[in-house]
Amino acid sequence: MTPAQKPTFYFIGVTTGASSIMRVFPKWAAHLGLGDVAIKGIDLKPHDTVESYRAVTRFIKEDPLSLGALVTTHKLDLYAACADLFDEIDPHARLMAETSCLSKRNGRLICHAKDPISSGLALDGLLPTNHFADTGAELLSMGAGGSTIALTWHLAQPSRGANRPARIVVTDRTQPRLDHIRAFHEASGCDVPCDYVLADRPEDNDAQMKTLQPGSVVVNATGLGKDAPGSPLTFDGPFPHGGIVWELNYRGDLVFLDQARAQQAARGLQIEDGWTYFIHGWTQVIAEVFDVPIPTSGPGFDAISQIAAEATGRVASQP
Repeated sequence: MTPAQKPTFYFIGVTTGASSIMRVFPKWAAHLGLGDVAIKGIDLKPHDTVESYRAVTRFIKEDPLSLGALVTTHKLDLYAACADLFDEIDPHARLMAETSCLSKRNGRLICHAKDPISSGLALDGLLPTNHFADTGAELLSMGAGGSTIALTWHLAQPSRGANRPARIVVTDRTQPRLDHIRAFHEASGCDVPCDYVLADRPEDNDAQMKTLQPGSVVVNATGLGKDAPGSPLTFDGPFPHGGIVWELNYRGDLVFLDQARAQQAARGLQIEDGWTYFIHGWTQVIAEVFDVPIPTSGPGFDAISQIAAEATGRVASQP
């Protein structure tokens, strides 16, 4: 990490150089009138050392031309390691004990959790109207990290009325992550029935999927397929009839999507990847770091999405 030579925005992840954002951000910066700015990736190992997280955070905090960062994969670990380095913590970040966004105002480093907003926008955009109320569907989210914390918080909000999952099932390979999300749900007053299941093997997730009601939503929030190879399921795991399958990743060897597509016709599945989540996730952070308004729907959002599709060669009509 060397001092920035121009206003610089960081991407703290695992394989940042492979991300489409490296091609998309310059196009967005021009479209949004951000000026001569740069994006730079910082790759850390999953569950890296406290010293690594603190070194990165101190660098961004102290370097004058380092404006802020988007954080993925490391949201919980970076927050746990660096909470004392933040001058301000937004309510979502404090509630969820995570950070997905670092910004600076007048020399003060601010920690934000943008996932409750971005995951909510993406999920509501792909769900049929009143889906849970009309079907009695449940939610299975595999991976108990920041993304699952955010999307379960969003879906459990009392303001949604009857349009909430009949049951939430969260699985993970580590008990501490399950304990963390359970404590979060209890502290936030979640009144949707929740099961927390230690899933050491893909077969364990298959077994949980078999318990779901028709129309249920199945989410891969593990990072498998992008941050590490594979899928949280086997090819024998039966998706719920009429279910909605959401892969939070949009790039990588997405075996989870291959598994869903193999059953799509027989089980009437709606299958979604993480492209719209990618758009909302990045634009929410860019809006915060650069203090600019970015629309979340309508023609303005469609223009942002089109720019990203063209920059990456993605078919524009895809979600």
